[in-house]
Amino acid sequence: MTDRLSDLLAARDWILADGATGTTLFNMGLSAGDAPELWNVERPEDIRLLYKGAVDAGSDLFLTNTFGGTAARMKLHNAQDRVRELNRAGAEIGRELADRQDRPVIVAGSMGPTGEIMQPLGTLSYESAVEMFHEQAEGLKEGGVDVLWVETISAPEEYKAAGRAAELAGMPWVGTMSFDTAGRTMMGLTSAGMADMVAALPHPPLAFGANCGVGASDLLRTVLGFCAQGSETPIVAKGNAGIPKYVDGHIHYDGTPELMADYAVLARDLGARIIGGCCGTTPEHLARMREALETAPKGASPTLDVIVAKLGPLSSASDGTDDTEGPVRRNRRRRG
Repeated sequence: MTDRLSDLLAARDWILADGATGTTLFNMGLSAGDAPELWNVERPEDIRLLYKGAVDAGSDLFLTNTFGGTAARMKLHNAQDRVRELNRAGAEIGRELADRQDRPVIVAGSMGPTGEIMQPLGTLSYESAVEMFHEQAEGLKEGGVDVLWVETISAPEEYKAAGRAAELAGMPWVGTMSFDTAGRTMMGLTSAGMADMVAALPHPPLAFGANCGVGASDLLRTVLGFCAQGSETPIVAKGNAGIPKYVDGHIHYDGTPELMADYAVLARDLGARIIGGCCGTTPEHLARMREALETAPKGASPTLDVIVAKLGPLSSASDGTDDTEGPVRRNRRRRG
């Protein structure tokens, strides 16, 4: 059997994914600390507008509003018994919107980190992580997603647990990790380590890559690391719109639509097949990215010097391949 994402990858050189969920929802009035997933049933029209903004800007694929939809996350809002309901609702809104389009649009069921630290450093067992991800995956499957989309993961065992959950649900999946600690994930994994891990999985993802992290330059350095491993699995690049800055009491990302257009073309020329944005990426950014991908001729694979010249400096000198390891910290609450 084939699936819709694989069919689109076979037909297209690149796929434009979506942008930031959190940034858009905060602009709609979501308060810090609230659970966005509750809006899937309390404010479904706003979630429809969230998805529609990406699709109208040219995205071929968008993620559901279910990033924090595991029982561990929902327990913080006394909604741990509503996991399947909230995930199903977020998926159903997306399915209905995608089915109304006159072109293929992929609905990807977002599955973010549980927020717990895996054993032996923390208390979360592999089996418990699989159980939580599986519950979420079944809700997304019931809602009609085309593919599960695991994102912003830091720990290899949590990534593997999400992949096992996708296998149990009988669903194709894509998985990205966040490399935001001197070229590594918070739990110390390098881009080469991730590529090796993906290659050894019994139920491998359709595509793998990086999302969030620091800035666009850092993310493309990670993509360079993936490409150096020679993997034939399609690569995902979903970088933030610049660097976050605190301005007038709010987090602001300084990446312009022009910068993100340059980033998209560089990602494509590096070999990334699925290209999108993460935190701070608005429909305006996405529209410019789409235009650039359609009009800029394919170029040679850029060097790191070219990437830095176009997108700005790296956050650290290390690409994660030396002996410097970043601190171990708790997974972030959400993307975008």
